Amino acid sequence: MIPIKLHGAASKPGPSSAAAGALKYLQPGALNLAALPPLSLYIHFPWCVKKCPYCDFNSHEVRGGFPEREYLDALRLDLEMALPLIWGRKIYTIFIGGGTPSLMSAAGLDRLMSDVRTLLPLDGAVEVTMEANPGTFEAEKFKSYRASGVNRLSIGIQSFNGRHLQALGRIHDDHEARRAVEIAQANFDNFNLDLMYALPSQTLAEARLDLETALSFAPPHLSLYHLTLEPNTLFAKYPPVVPDDDASADMQDMIAEISKAAGFGQYEVSAYAQPGRRARHNLNYWEFGDYLGIGAGAHSKISFPHRVLRQARYKQPKAYLEAVKNGNPVQDEAEIGRDDMGFEFMLNTLRLTGGFQPQLFSERTGLSLNAIEQTMNQAEAKGLLYRDHRVIRPTELGQRFLNDLQQMFLGA
Repeated sequence: MIPIKLHGAASKPGPSSAAAGALKYLQPGALNLAALPPLSLYIHFPWCVKKCPYCDFNSHEVRGGFPEREYLDALRLDLEMALPLIWGRKIYTIFIGGGTPSLMSAAGLDRLMSDVRTLLPLDGAVEVTMEANPGTFEAEKFKSYRASGVNRLSIGIQSFNGRHLQALGRIHDDHEARRAVEIAQANFDNFNLDLMYALPSQTLAEARLDLETALSFAPPHLSLYHLTLEPNTLFAKYPPVVPDDDASADMQDMIAEISKAAGFGQYEVSAYAQPGRRARHNLNYWEFGDYLGIGAGAHSKISFPHRVLRQARYKQPKAYLEAVKNGNPVQDEAEIGRDDMGFEFMLNTLRLTGGFQPQLFSERTGLSLNAIEQTMNQAEAKGLLYRDHRVIRPTELGQRFLNDLQQMFLGA
């Protein structure tokens, strides 16, 4: 059993009250899960050098530095308070996201990993991914990250074209993008390159060159995202001129053709991997697994034998730090109701091009597959879904109209 260290005044809520509060989730409820799914850990680092105009993530510009030590203290206490919810469960993957986690000092990252290992039982083959911005790459620092236990990088390249990087508001240029991949290759045998397409004024030839440049580094994994103009971003307020739907579709077809020829399998809407190199952390999300999220704005999904809980931490770093000191960093908490469970499951699993095995539905939701039978029949009749006794997956048409397919299960 992992000991929990008590912090603060006895009158404040803390880990002990969190343990007492967790008992209510073990009481009989509306669901019946035969087994708990795999558990991942997500750690959010909320600061970045500059907010990109397309970004709707919980990230905040560094102005005059950030409180690294105070934030690491808070992460540890946040994790300690959450332990009763995941007591005795092993962690199979860890993802350190942001923001720009690679702004963290080598000593800070080492302390974070040490705290995680102290408090949690980790699988022997745990995958530990860290997001990194090419504008923050320092060879010695990344060697230290690797020595501290990070064994996979996810590098936010976005483009190898200097003009497009400038249009996206990135802090790195095309030379730094290439240099970042070289540093990653020298220190990590497992890494992902993030690229975006349908960028402002981007041509098909330019998108092809970006992909071919990425492939020239032989990355184990690629994430290829269509630029979307998200609400509450600078691009939403001042929309740039982007390729139209036909041009974007041509880019998508080109990506599918070239990545396949290079030996990459597309296994999710935006994810392409060499054989055996899929992102295990993201796969756990898409297969409706569990994840504990700590840090400002982090989200959690945690299963119990008779219910599934969602949580969200306070988003603003100052509010989060204050909430941790007060003994409860969780701002929102709710159970997933029976009526929403089918939609929540399908929203995630239908992103997988290969779909899922039918028994996974009951394993992860505690419901019979009959709960969504009628909607599956309708989706199948429209040519959006394929199913047999071994697999349920979106058809090629279903992948093209994924949002429509997913929405069919809302309220199913």
